[in-house]
Amino acid sequence: MKKDSYEVHPNFKLNGTHYSAKEMHDVAYSFIKEGEPYEERIGNFLMDWLNENYSDIKVRTSGSTSEPKIIFIDKEKMINSALSTGKHLKVNENTKALLCIPAKQIGGMMMLVRAMTLGWHLDLVEPKSNPLDRLYKTYDFCAMTPFQLDNSLNRLHLIKTLIVGGGRVSENLKMMVQGIPTVIYETFGMTETISHIATRKVNNRKSGSTESKAFKTLPHVTVSADENNRLIIKAPKILNETLVTNDIVEIETYKKFHWKGRYDNVINSGGVKIHPEEVEKKLQQLITSRFFISSIEDDALGDKVVLFVELPYSEELQSDLKHAIDTLPGLKKFEKPKHIYMVEKFEETESGKLNRNRTVKAQMV
Repeated sequence: MKKDSYEVHPNFKLNGTHYSAKEMHDVAYSFIKEGEPYEERIGNFLMDWLNENYSDIKVRTSGSTSEPKIIFIDKEKMINSALSTGKHLKVNENTKALLCIPAKQIGGMMMLVRAMTLGWHLDLVEPKSNPLDRLYKTYDFCAMTPFQLDNSLNRLHLIKTLIVGGGRVSENLKMMVQGIPTVIYETFGMTETISHIATRKVNNRKSGSTESKAFKTLPHVTVSADENNRLIIKAPKILNETLVTNDIVEIETYKKFHWKGRYDNVINSGGVKIHPEEVEKKLQQLITSRFFISSIEDDALGDKVVLFVELPYSEELQSDLKHAIDTLPGLKKFEKPKHIYMVEKFEETESGKLNRNRTVKAQMV
């Protein structure tokens, strides 16, 4: 990688101050030695990013869909991803942006890369559940997790454009953001695709509908599907080769797709294939706690559908919930859970995401 790739945009500012690439070394060192834990993580990333001896960045995948692993991402491809986001969402130089997600994951890293590459004015705050709680300044752009969005609804007027990643935006949350002036996009991507490769608007759409529309890919990204309807991503500027994912999709065009669920989550119950994510979408109107659909072995069906809800066990609540589900319009007979497991606390990955497999296994012991 050429040395000039490490230069920061002349309009870039961090917490209100412009720094050159050389000065950023001192900032990073200060964060590592004297900063808060979240600043230390930012400092570690910046030191790696500005190190001219290495052309890639070491990143740990989240482990939400498979075992966590270490991968190496080319810095030039991270810059390409930043440029694509800038063009796709029209967030270019002098954008006032807020970093409120951890820099140890790809989403936080890419906020820093976008700021240095595109010339943003980036402010840093601690990545907590309600990051806007003590802020009064307005920002053009920000990235959050669904959990942060849910806890920031009363202060979203401070953000003009928001991207949400690291998990699905629930139907309930989509309903709650209708009418809010902030332009909110749900993103699709993973560590391997250097953050998001597609977005879809979730609020204030012209049609007025809250139904999920298709994800639209970023520039230079095209999509297709294999014989099992698994998403295939072609993005030569950010991927070394075509990527076949485990995401089940419905392709609308080579630039648009609808996400259906995970291939490795599909349940075969009595010969009927069930996508847990589609059943969960229907149940969201009934359940406000965290929950998910899974399966366990059954002699007659092969696998039977079961529901896990993050709540302390209550026989009365379990019975009421079963009745509500059994009478829910639109829920097909084979989609109805055969058993409801109430779990006080779900198992999670290191990054705080729900770990379905470990949660199920813990209840089967």
